[in-house]
Amino acid sequence: MSPAYEIVLVRPDIAGNTGNIGRSCMALGCRLHLVHPLGYEITDANLKRAGLDYWPNLDLRQHDGVAEWLASVEPEREVWLLSTKAKKSWSPAEVSRGAVLVFGSETGGLPPEVHARWSERERKIPIDARARSLNLSACVAMTLGSLILR
Repeated sequence: MSPAYEIVLVRPDIAGNTGNIGRSCMALGCRLHLVHPLGYEITDANLKRAGLDYWPNLDLRQHDGVAEWLASVEPEREVWLLSTKAKKSWSPAEVSRGAVLVFGSETGGLPPEVHARWSERERKIPIDARARSLNLSACVAMTLGSLILR
């Protein structure tokens, strides 16, 4: 069965966030892509604690770097970038089932080559101007929830 959506984490820094995201992906029928380098080891106890016993059932793909991941994305794939730098707000109505949703690292965001490839599909979760950003795992959960519950 094909995944409901594909979540891509580009160079994630925090094991606990990745663990939470992995748990959400597994529970909601999504595939998780991790684009290296990671800010932790896959064996990190924080990753396992956050992912609990769901991690072995997760549909997980790992990529050695941004260039490898970019090369693996078929040109016809529907790809959306979630970024604090986006000008337009997130709208689940625009997104088809099976789309690829890409999130950057907690500290560095998305690299320029990813922004350049899908600049017309950059979206942000609207938040109060006094806040810099939301937690990465919260953003993924909100994004997936908006798609699954629509």
